[in-house]
Amino acid sequence: MTTIRLIGAPTDVGASVRGAGMGPDALRVAGLAETLSRQGLTVVDGGNLAGPATPWGEPPEGGLRHLDEVVAWNRSVYDAVDTALGAHEVPLLMGGDHCLAIGSISAVAWHARKRNKKLRVIWLDAHSDVNTETTSPSGNLHGMPVACLLGHGPAPLTGWSGERAAVGHDALRFIGIRSVDADEREAIRTLGLQVYDMRHIDEHGMRTTMVEALQDVDDDTHLHVSFDLDCLDPDVAPGVGTGVRGGPTYREMQLCMEMIADTGRLGSLDVVEINPALDVRNRTAELAVEFIESLFGKSTLVR
Repeated sequence: MTTIRLIGAPTDVGASVRGAGMGPDALRVAGLAETLSRQGLTVVDGGNLAGPATPWGEPPEGGLRHLDEVVAWNRSVYDAVDTALGAHEVPLLMGGDHCLAIGSISAVAWHARKRNKKLRVIWLDAHSDVNTETTSPSGNLHGMPVACLLGHGPAPLTGWSGERAAVGHDALRFIGIRSVDADEREAIRTLGLQVYDMRHIDEHGMRTTMVEALQDVDDDTHLHVSFDLDCLDPDVAPGVGTGVRGGPTYREMQLCMEMIADTGRLGSLDVVEINPALDVRNRTAELAVEFIESLFGKSTLVR
């Protein structure tokens, strides 16, 4: 039986606004553990990790805000995900902001390499998160996790998987992107990243998009999903710190999740950037629980 390990990381250390640190408990209030248990899954809630407070008000240093604190939080995340994978559990990281994916995916990459598994990362987000300290307008590290995972970020946040780049450019598939800085646009082209932006989804539909994104996932693949709730349109999911209009609808995102579940290869998951301070009656966390339920196999009919 599949065991899911819930890992709370209550911090907004890499974000631009306060509030994402309340995300793990918002997911608990929305009934995440109970919902997954009803699907016959074993759920273990490991509680919340501990880490430094966010030093709000401090200016960026060297183009980076809160670097030491981001490193500390990601080290805690890395260790927790590493432990879960070592116990053959499915780690479900509850953020917190998206900078936490550095620790999470670095640990996943190390385990995938050790087990001779191909790693595929589905990055569900409005943003490409491929800025660096030299290109970021703000210095916020939640806009840099992809760059760090590709080995192009600041030295303290690269190389954690045993290789400078935790993932290669060909391991990433971006879904729902629609907010990209000018330097990020050039980086996407230079690095050869596979981005299915909202125009692609508009023109080809979510089904075709996911067929393309998942076409070479096989039995030797470890599939990781990094789900930033701002991937959704803010009319659907208002409780996010950096919402961008024009995202996928509720039904499009459900189809995305169901098609990922159909592969049977989901091995780890990040759910990040839920900001209850900006939400309406915990609506965004409740939506996240519905999508997570679909990721783990809920469907209307037996297929």
